[in-house]
Amino acid sequence: MNIKLLAIGKTDNKELQKLIDDYTKRLSFYIKFDLEIIPDIKNVKNLSESQQKDREGELILAKLSPTDQLILLDENGTTFSSVKFSDYLQKKMNSGTKTLVFVIGGPYGFSEEVYQKAQGKISLSLMTFSHQMVRLFFIEQLYRGFTILRNEPYHHQ
Repeated sequence: MNIKLLAIGKTDNKELQKLIDDYTKRLSFYIKFDLEIIPDIKNVKNLSESQQKDREGELILAKLSPTDQLILLDENGTTFSSVKFSDYLQKKMNSGTKTLVFVIGGPYGFSEEVYQKAQGKISLSLMTFSHQMVRLFFIEQLYRGFTILRNEPYHHQ
């Protein structure tokens, strides 16, 4: 199985990007993982929230293959403990999913078309985090999930 994380806009904070790169590298020992950045939309000041979500949605959907399984990182999604998330990953691998695509949307969330295409939603927390922080938290949780599956000492219970 391959895992892809799509995110809108680049990470401006160099320290944060360094941590994202570190966990991305660590994750590569377990699974093929790609972080793909969708550039910010230009002239958003001239767009309504709905128009911005629609434009971002078009860009997100253009990155998907027909066989990809789309999971949204969304505040209204299912919450998991780290152990339960590792179980979730194992089930996806066992089901024969070829590519699991997680998406971090823009500041206003996702378009209706993206919601319709998605096969699931996951929430990292009831709290709100910056989109840049979510990248780090999610990639770290992917890494943690695979160390749990391998019974490695990274995660403590």
